[in-house]
Amino acid sequence: MNSVALLDGISYPRDLRRLDRDDLPSLVDELRTRHIDVVSQKGGHFGASLGVAELTVALHYAFDTPRDQIVWDTGHQAYIHKILTGRNEQLPTIRTQGGLAPFCRRDESEY
Repeated sequence: MNSVALLDGISYPRDLRRLDRDDLPSLVDELRTRHIDVVSQKGGHFGASLGVAELTVALHYAFDTPRDQIVWDTGHQAYIHKILTGRNEQLPTIRTQGGLAPFCRRDESEY
């Protein structure tokens, strides 16, 4: 896996909000790399999450999640959201028995 210096310091959106706005484009690059690494091994949809990477970061940066709720129109857009909301380490379990769901599940996270 590639070096993910900024991402290593982020477990939840509150960590994201501590970053300087100038660091956000680099974080988006790291999130895309993480997403591609996992989906390349586990299968799934590349485009939907990659297409909303900036939007996902911006929403979590600007809003007080989980108090402010985000609604995704399709779960395939939520992989990067899952990374930013405490499930980064579990991401390789996506699409496996007992692992993360490849779509949004309310019982998976308060986000």
